[in-house]
Amino acid sequence: MSATLPLRHRAEQLAATLPPLLVAAERVASTVAQGVHGRRRVGQGETFWQFRHYDMGDQPQSIDWRQSAKSDMVFVREMEWEAAQSVWIWRDTSRSMSWTSDRNHPTKRERSDLLALALSVLLMRGGEHVAMLGSGIRPSNSRATLSRIAHMLEKQDLSEEELPPSFPLPRSAQIVLIGDFLAPLEQIDRALRYYGESGLKGTVLQVLDPAEESLPYEGRVNFEGLEEEAPWLVSRVESVRDSYGKRLAEQREGLRDITRALGWGCDFHHSDQPPQAALLRLYTTLSQVPV
Repeated sequence: MSATLPLRHRAEQLAATLPPLLVAAERVASTVAQGVHGRRRVGQGETFWQFRHYDMGDQPQSIDWRQSAKSDMVFVREMEWEAAQSVWIWRDTSRSMSWTSDRNHPTKRERSDLLALALSVLLMRGGEHVAMLGSGIRPSNSRATLSRIAHMLEKQDLSEEELPPSFPLPRSAQIVLIGDFLAPLEQIDRALRYYGESGLKGTVLQVLDPAEESLPYEGRVNFEGLEEEAPWLVSRVESVRDSYGKRLAEQREGLRDITRALGWGCDFHHSDQPPQAALLRLYTTLSQVPV
């Protein structure tokens, strides 16, 4: 995708590359119709879900006599249960997200913005109501809301906040958090528990530059922080690579533990990788969250 295209156009192109069959399959697990997020569960509703065999205890008025007449079995017509749902997306706008190790690769911020907007496009196409956390924009699946989200993503300034702020959300909402999540684990735990203990379901995506994973440098290097950290002068980077890798692995495992305790999804993405796979996993995770 050309970097010269507006963010919204690139995000729409990315969402359009997902197979239509997958979108249809996900709708089976998490039905979306006319702006209402309907879960495939039996209950009061007006939308047909499935036929099943008649069981003792079923009400006679639930029998579908036309379908039953086609075989020797008696079938019950089940309707789907509908629950108002919204998806709230947050992505990290702290200064560390503006870094890239290679000018040919997007920054972590650019990749996070693209994924956040592409996910919005995909969810809205399925009828989901989407909003950016803390934006003041009400959840919607309208083109006008999508345009406002795109404008906000492109224009929002850098901030000092590297973790999601605490905003009260409906209990039926889902939340998607995208960032590098390199803050101390106790701070991450506190920020995520605010939403998890409120009953919300969510998923976390850690976006890192590939150099943050491999520390590919050699010799004497002076590392300068982007968020007012003190410089770190290393005489031989090779001598700290293993310990650095171990520390990063501990951070990642700690993030997994935090999300696992909340019953949330957790995934990892490098900014030099194609964004389609990360988008696909995000969308699939959201569709598998039970009501």
